[in-house]
Amino acid sequence: MSDIDNTQPTDESLHNITHIGGMYESWFLDYASYVILERAVPSVEDGLKPVQRRILHAMKELDDGRFNKVANIIGSTMQYHPHGDASIGDAIVNLGQKDLLIDTQGNWGDVRTGDDAAAARYIEARLSKFALDVAYNPKTTSWQVSYDGRKNEPLALPMKFPLLLAQGAEGIAVGLSTKILPHNFNELIDASIKYLRGRKFELYPDFMTGGMIDIANYNDGKRGGKVRVRAHIEEKDKKTLIVKDVPYGVTTTALMESIVKANDTGKIKIKKVVDNTAKDVEIEVQLAPGISPDITIDALYAFTDCEISISPNACVIVEDKPRFITVSDLLKYSAEFTKDLLKRELEIKLNELQEKWHYTSLEKIFFEKQIYKELEEKHKDWDAVIAAIDKRFVPYKKNLKREIMREDIVKLTEKPVRRIYRLDINELNEQIKAIDADIKQVKHDLANLVDFTVSYYEGLQKKYGKGRERITEIKTFDTIQVQQVAMANTKIYVNRAEGFVGTSLKKDEFVADCSDLDNIIIFRKDGKMLVTKVADKTFVGKDIIHIDIFRKGDERTTYNMIYVDGKSGISYAKRFNVTGITLNKEYDLTTKGEKNSKVHYFTANPNGEAEVVSIRLSPNCAARNKEFDLFFETIAIKGRNSMGNQVTKYPIRTVKFKEAGVSTLAGQKLWYDDQVGRLNTEERGVYIGSFEGEDKVFVAFKNGTYELTNFELTNRYDPNELVYIEKFNPEKIVSAIYFDADKKQFNAKRFKIETQTLNNKFSFIKEGQGNYLEMITTHSEPVILLKTGKKRNPEEEEIDLAEFVEVTGWKTVGTRIAGDDLISAELASEEEEPDEGNGNPQGELF
Repeated sequence: MSDIDNTQPTDESLHNITHIGGMYESWFLDYASYVILERAVPSVEDGLKPVQRRILHAMKELDDGRFNKVANIIGSTMQYHPHGDASIGDAIVNLGQKDLLIDTQGNWGDVRTGDDAAAARYIEARLSKFALDVAYNPKTTSWQVSYDGRKNEPLALPMKFPLLLAQGAEGIAVGLSTKILPHNFNELIDASIKYLRGRKFELYPDFMTGGMIDIANYNDGKRGGKVRVRAHIEEKDKKTLIVKDVPYGVTTTALMESIVKANDTGKIKIKKVVDNTAKDVEIEVQLAPGISPDITIDALYAFTDCEISISPNACVIVEDKPRFITVSDLLKYSAEFTKDLLKRELEIKLNELQEKWHYTSLEKIFFEKQIYKELEEKHKDWDAVIAAIDKRFVPYKKNLKREIMREDIVKLTEKPVRRIYRLDINELNEQIKAIDADIKQVKHDLANLVDFTVSYYEGLQKKYGKGRERITEIKTFDTIQVQQVAMANTKIYVNRAEGFVGTSLKKDEFVADCSDLDNIIIFRKDGKMLVTKVADKTFVGKDIIHIDIFRKGDERTTYNMIYVDGKSGISYAKRFNVTGITLNKEYDLTTKGEKNSKVHYFTANPNGEAEVVSIRLSPNCAARNKEFDLFFETIAIKGRNSMGNQVTKYPIRTVKFKEAGVSTLAGQKLWYDDQVGRLNTEERGVYIGSFEGEDKVFVAFKNGTYELTNFELTNRYDPNELVYIEKFNPEKIVSAIYFDADKKQFNAKRFKIETQTLNNKFSFIKEGQGNYLEMITTHSEPVILLKTGKKRNPEEEEIDLAEFVEVTGWKTVGTRIAGDDLISAELASEEEEPDEGNGNPQGELF
């Protein structure tokens, strides 16, 4: 017999078939929903993911005020969380490291260094007092059955605090992710109070790891926003830099590896990097000989994890659906949720007080009117006793606030007999009076719910806000041009005849040291120009007449050119800059790119120099004067597409350099931006002067030191320490007032800068602990307004420092000008007309 079943399928069996595609679609959607709702994305109500909520619930059940082994907490949590112990353990450690909801004991690891926590059997935890205050109230908690049906767990904890914004959250689900950055405890409470009061508020991230943050593009934490985070880097000396912290999400190990990698790829040049981290982060970066600390700091921010960019993405579960919202919306939701929870707590408390008032009043009547004696009368049954007692209460029911229930009477009859003989009616009256006062207060709080919620927040801040001040410094970061700070790690060569440039043409003509991030600008004899990236070998066209490193936005490098138009035969001279281009695009610098156009003469001048050239025409031409000079200074600098000035319509035989010219450009005007501590040409901040050649910058600091620097835009000045900056003039007299802590007096001195050494700090006030600079100016006739005595009613005195203090050397101690009761010293002289380079004539301290 055959085993083959030839039975045809029925309509019913066909109807029950589930296709693979349908199964996949359904199962994948179920899986995606589970991951989003149950694992990766926090809930808007309490700011917790399910595993975190279950951990906190299990810890509350275990809570007796003492520490519990984390292994025990994990075991208890597994009654509610249908996953392995490893995921629970990681979540507990993550909560504990945030130092808010959990008190920890033992080695819990270090988020700065990346060190892991000890095993769960060694470390201990308990709920913090803060968690017990804000996260628990069984009367306002909604419950659901746990996954195995044995226990109840909270749908959401009644969180009366914006926990999600305080702790931050990160998770990756199916098709979406969330990244909410942590914010400052006190600032969250302040913002909640402002919102409840109807005032505007702003919120910005604050990280436990410290560092600095630029919040210009934070976008309120919504998708599309971005923050830049930097570590603090200090210059220990000219050979050593110290990294004082790590950006959020970066460990010291990862930071050091990024520094080593940047050194290996030639982006920076260092000798050694050493991790001295203990209680505080300290990574020592030892520089290679001859390397600028300022440029290296910029390079560390540009090429290593000393600066990172974080893109927030506030996604939360709202009404069982993921939603992308702003940080402000989260704060508002939390404040409203807290207000609602407090209202519910007050309503519950009011109901309890009213019940207590009702029963206490019944108890008073029961004993005061001797209704209890009905218990001694002979009645048919217990129901008759209850009815008799209820009847005795009839005259007093009008004084009660609700009906007397059978349960009320039964409760009264259960009072022990000994209580009857000890009853103190006055005590019951006092209890009722106290309950009335409590009811009145609760009703007042319900009627003024905003004030009550604000008071609640203020209580939290007073109780738990100390020691939770902002750690991450909010700053405006400067934009670092990576080409400017990248170390020259390679060399560029050119083969002019064959038209090749590159780093591998080591047998050909050397052009310049460069980095692999640089661009190269090339000019050819046919009048074509292009810019290309540094590469091993690139064909750029034959007959190269000039090649150099291209600097985008350079308005000072001026190109002087004489060319002949191939169609008309007329020669033109032009001067132009190249500030911006498209990479690898050929630009025609002649009139219209006519065939046979060519360049007779070409120079590149870094400061707009205008030379004199001698032009000799063809001897066979009809020109009367066949040799003449051209002065480039007579030609205006225009765009690269300009035709230029006509030189001659006759054929040119030669153009030769005759005489060097001076710069036709004004000095470079510079401003100081005290937000980022950098010089700039974009007119940001205070104008400090026009610079050229060997000009220097004079800088004074709070600690009473001064420094002379060049005017490179890569220089860094600490805006927290700098108090005075201007173009250096050796003829100017510096006037300064400083505090002498040893003698408890203020001294004044006047001196000229005698040193010429660059980038060295010289102390011009008396050395000693507690000494500091009060004011400094280079005003020619400094008249100082001194305020002394008491701040409310100070004595004022004007002193002409030029008459009062002689000009001496910069090392002198100076002359006493006031005691330690000096309130302020301000420049009272009329404002001077700033000379070229005196950009801070009044001597304002930044």
